[in-house]
Amino acid sequence: MVGGGVIQQILRRKLHSQSVATPVLSWFSSKKAHVDAGSSGVRAFALLGAGITGLLSFSTVASADEAEHGLACPDYPWPHDGILSSYDHASIRRGHQVYQQVCASCHSMSLISYRDLVGVAYTEEEAKAMAAEIEVVDGPNDEGEMFTRPGKLSDRLPQPYANESAARFANGGAYPPDLSLITKARHNGQNYVFALLTGYRDPPAGISIREGLHYNPYFPGGAIAMPKMLNDEAVEYEDGVPATEAQMGKDVVSFLSWAAEPEMEERKLMGFKWIFLLSLALLQAAYYRRLKWSVLKSRKLVLDVVN
Repeated sequence: MVGGGVIQQILRRKLHSQSVATPVLSWFSSKKAHVDAGSSGVRAFALLGAGITGLLSFSTVASADEAEHGLACPDYPWPHDGILSSYDHASIRRGHQVYQQVCASCHSMSLISYRDLVGVAYTEEEAKAMAAEIEVVDGPNDEGEMFTRPGKLSDRLPQPYANESAARFANGGAYPPDLSLITKARHNGQNYVFALLTGYRDPPAGISIREGLHYNPYFPGGAIAMPKMLNDEAVEYEDGVPATEAQMGKDVVSFLSWAAEPEMEERKLMGFKWIFLLSLALLQAAYYRRLKWSVLKSRKLVLDVVN
């Protein structure tokens, strides 16, 4: 009986301790649930804030990059960009006309000679007639003096200014670049030049352009010293094609693309010939390999495990 009473007292103490501990545990559990819920909400707000900050910083970087490097140019379907496509030589001739009548007063093309135009945009007689229209300083003669003579096919296209200082003085400090390699010297060259020539517009609200500059979103910084030069009917094409702004831009870019890569058609043709010859060599090598290895691959090996 004594042992039974002791056991009952121990059980009562155990049950009493459990009844006291249960509310405390439930209070701690509810407190932990509230803390977890609060921390989850804070974490969600923190993630949302980080996302908004990232978007704002990305837009700021994109705006800064656009202001520094200019608006991204659209991709235009140039007819000579295909693997086996060639230049539009009628467009090159019209583009040279646009360059002569619009661009040559400020921009030079010091790497192009009149003979380069023969067979591309003009006949030899036409190129000689154009070259004869300019005066070239040559010499010295037998008396040691310089003299002027009519141009010939080997002469380069004339430069509008004697030197860079004269060019800057005539253009308010801006230096018109040489256009011989302009489509190679600029990122996304053809598209950039076309977008630049046809992309002049009024500056948006809040943007002021200094006097003497013009707003063009495709130019780095947005302010360019060159005014809008291509306007409808600015030139009269010899072949009767309407001289719209877009047509003149396309033609002059075709001419500048040819000037930067006059060997493109020959390079593509040579590449096609080499691919054809290498394909024949590949077929011959595959046949020779099959011929030589067929004996080894079709043989049967017999192992004599007895002897």
